[in-house]
Amino acid sequence: IVECPYHGFRYDRTGKCIAIPGQESVPDSAFVRAYPMVERYRWLWIWMGDPALADPDLIEDFHWMDDPDWRHAGERLELKANYVFLIENLLDLLHLSYVHSTTLGTHKVAETPMDFEEFERGVRVTRWILDHPAPPFFQKAGDFGVEEPMDRWQIIDWTAPSFVRLDVGCARAGTGAPEGDRSQGISLRNMNAITPETEMTTHYFWATARNFKLDDRWMTDLVYDNVHTAFLEDLDILQAQQENFETNPEASRVNMRHDAGGIAARRKLEALIADEQAVLRSAAE
Repeated sequence: IVECPYHGFRYDRTGKCIAIPGQESVPDSAFVRAYPMVERYRWLWIWMGDPALADPDLIEDFHWMDDPDWRHAGERLELKANYVFLIENLLDLLHLSYVHSTTLGTHKVAETPMDFEEFERGVRVTRWILDHPAPPFFQKAGDFGVEEPMDRWQIIDWTAPSFVRLDVGCARAGTGAPEGDRSQGISLRNMNAITPETEMTTHYFWATARNFKLDDRWMTDLVYDNVHTAFLEDLDILQAQQENFETNPEASRVNMRHDAGGIAARRKLEALIADEQAVLRSAAE
């Protein structure tokens, strides 16, 4: 049951008004549009399209937010830019070396090439930074030395239309992390659900989970504070990018190797939108 905070009208899950204060009858015209919704991974997932096409199996796997062996923290942020800019931002971590140099980045990120692969509805970007000191946040979180050599990974998955999942962390160099043994390090999962509001504004839901120091509240605060700080830096950059784009929307893009994952995601997204629009036009004819 949902109650209107203005006049107290009460609605059931179908959107039909079932009670109005001070009267017994309810007009048939008193209803609101209802949307399919699923509560999963501590988030509410709302399907805004054709209810007949709502499929809970399409919900992105963010199970780390429910896993008792992990702890998480997150929030909703407001981005004053198009949502695709944020998708590209998360798939291109080159910017860590420049935008997040005090928290998540070192110069080695920009110098290290990445690999990417495409799937039917997604893209994966992978980067390994081997035998190099960790950034300040990882040093604090893992009790690593400032100059201690580490093997660091960044594995980023984008799933259409706008879900991005990051598997990031680092382990002491030479202890087997590239082969799958992460026991000498720390791992985090950063989960992003990006919801367009308008052409130039976006609801940004994120959470970061960890599998170490589970009972230390200060670690939860440290993870949240560092990621929150980094993402606010991103929002400033992306807002400026949006404003710059609006001054000259026809300007050509200058792409680089680090953009490969973001370019692939944008092309897939544009193709999916075109296909959907074609179906809608056909149905309207």
